[in-house]
Amino acid sequence: MSAPMLPPQKQKQAADRDLAGRLAGGIAALLGPDWHRLHYGVAVSGGPDSMALLWLMTSLLPGQVWAATVDHGLRKGSDDEARMVGGFCAREHIAHSTLRPPTPITGSQQAAARTERYRLLEQWREANALDHIVTAHHADDQLETIVMRLNRSSGVGGLAAIRAKNGRILRPLLDWRRSDLVEVALDNDLPFVDDPSNSDDRFDRARLRHALRSQTALDPVAAARSAAWLAEADEALDWAVERLIASWPDASDIAVIRDEGYPPEIFRRIVAQRLRANAPQLALRGASLDGVITAMHQGRRAMVGALLIDAVRGLEGTIWRISAAPRRKSPKKP
Repeated sequence: MSAPMLPPQKQKQAADRDLAGRLAGGIAALLGPDWHRLHYGVAVSGGPDSMALLWLMTSLLPGQVWAATVDHGLRKGSDDEARMVGGFCAREHIAHSTLRPPTPITGSQQAAARTERYRLLEQWREANALDHIVTAHHADDQLETIVMRLNRSSGVGGLAAIRAKNGRILRPLLDWRRSDLVEVALDNDLPFVDDPSNSDDRFDRARLRHALRSQTALDPVAAARSAAWLAEADEALDWAVERLIASWPDASDIAVIRDEGYPPEIFRRIVAQRLRANAPQLALRGASLDGVITAMHQGRRAMVGALLIDAVRGLEGTIWRISAAPRRKSPKKP
């Protein structure tokens, strides 16, 4: 005898509990058993993804969730979207802030806007004593990022793509599809808008998003799992490199680079780690890093930003030393 069907309202309540439980499992996997004692800020753009995340987070942790919308002012209507989010939060008694850059965005628009967005969110998180910022990146976003990184010949670290946890930033929806989140928004009558830049073909990601939506060969959820494993592999390689460097007799001297016949990827990371130890702002990778290593192995001086790398030959063989490049002399005034 089949079980009686639940009335529609009961079915929805059961489905909501399942969704909240799924999100809870994702956050617990990132933070451990005390995740439910913490306070969270949710980055809400007004799109269906972030509105669904906000609704799920507040259902799961009422009174422990704040919301913030970053309005860069880069396109007409962005202030209306921020007001829409603020109005929803006011009705639902969710604390909400609209964050705006103090100066206009310049340079590469999308990259600069992303950097400023996370700066503003971190500033807001600290001001409100929140433990973490949660964003609504999902499996479809992850697949887009992986393909973009493949097109740039990225290695292990790059193909790990969007990290589920990066400092205070949490992304617990990386195994959810965008369609799952749209369904949550529609089923719960959540207001949302579609950012027109998502379909603006001037941007690489928008063109790629359009192409990926029409294909069925690549599974976004499977790709997200691969990215998670690559992130673990990336962390394992960094862990191994730290221990190799610690085993050197002159490990405390951050100017020294040694090569004990390490595999190429291990040596790349050794060089990159030593350069960062001398100049934390350096982010050398890919072909640029390989060019430096080729020069090192050929016995040539390598120049990286304001640093020099020179070979030093001794009884133990060849090591390399990092030093500051000499300052260029200013031309004499006539």
